Amino acid sequence: MRILLFTGKGGVGKSTVSAGTGALLAERGLRTLVVSTDTAHSLGDAFGVRVGADPVQVTETLWVQHVDAQRRFEESWLEIQTYLLDVMTVAGVDPVAAEELTVLPGAEEVLALLELRRQAASGDYDAIVVDCAPTAETLRLLSLPEALTWYMDRVFPPQRRVMRTFGPLLGKAVGMPMPGDGVFAAVERLHGELSEVRALLTGPETTVRLVMTPEQVVLAEARRAWTTLSMHGYRVDAVVVNRVFPAVDADAVGAPADWLRGWVQAQNEVLAEAEESFAPVRLWRSGYRDGEPRGVEALRDVAAALHGDADPLAEGPGVGSLHVEVTENGATMTLPVPLATRADTSLARRGGDLVVQCGTYRRVLSLPAILARMKVTGASVADGTLRVQFVRDPDPGGPSDGPEGDDHPNHHEERA
Repeated sequence: MRILLFTGKGGVGKSTVSAGTGALLAERGLRTLVVSTDTAHSLGDAFGVRVGADPVQVTETLWVQHVDAQRRFEESWLEIQTYLLDVMTVAGVDPVAAEELTVLPGAEEVLALLELRRQAASGDYDAIVVDCAPTAETLRLLSLPEALTWYMDRVFPPQRRVMRTFGPLLGKAVGMPMPGDGVFAAVERLHGELSEVRALLTGPETTVRLVMTPEQVVLAEARRAWTTLSMHGYRVDAVVVNRVFPAVDADAVGAPADWLRGWVQAQNEVLAEAEESFAPVRLWRSGYRDGEPRGVEALRDVAAALHGDADPLAEGPGVGSLHVEVTENGATMTLPVPLATRADTSLARRGGDLVVQCGTYRRVLSLPAILARMKVTGASVADGTLRVQFVRDPDPGGPSDGPEGDDHPNHHEERA
């Protein structure tokens, strides 16, 4: 089974491109599900059908779905929310305000990912096409599973031990209900589900496709998205430039032709920059159409013009993934950060974690045991790759095993 994620700046036409891709795959005989993780669901409007919480069959091989976040919320978060409501009730928080405060931020998008996992595991489809939320929301969302894993590995076990041992006493002392095993079990279940989501979305069957329009502001956001997605382990294998104006007839004269000629020139400049920026990733162009594509046939035509006779599921060249090469004296870790520069990349070592930051986005890497026992001696950014050098600690039982933190010998922060 193949999974395609489409994301891009709001308003660039990612819903049209993703819906069209799904329609084209279905026409070619693949059982295809098109699902939206965007809270502003528009797939139903695009296909001209009524779409519900469960997959709705549009053609013999095409299904469309808008996730019912409330239903998935009740399945995955209700027990945790009930406990939080009890705490806020004791604290005297207004019930209506408490209800709002206990909703998981970004819950709808998170639960849409859990639904994607469920559909992928069903075996009912050959391909799943995901119409993701706009870029910024998608980047935050896709970083959540790994961030939660860090919390569960580092913070959750001791918290649970403390609650089991001292929970009743603490509850009496502070006058607040303490979380029981059911609440911890719910958190563990949610963590497990999100870990499976991350494994699915970073696996060999999944790639991301960025959708943009030929404008400088949109190109800048797409470039940042490529850097951040790659840093977090998601593979971008294509960029779709949507709404490209056709060339103007050289004999055309008058204000409309001059206006369009100016736009074409501006778009050509952005297209040339995009070709250079995203190499070796494929860059596809989708022309500006003379009407709004609605319905299966119109959407399919958009994707057919985009792909031609090529297979929309074929994976294009990318930039690789995190890689560790161990040597006799140490190791080298490489992480793709395409388009990142030395100036906007920083690196910090905190105990067994390596914190990588590009611009405003950060990834906390839990180092494998063999690297956690080594020291970082240097890092560099070149050709879109972060390289971190490790050396074996000659005194593994010495100071490096002491308290972790900013003063820990193994901790340092440097501009890569």
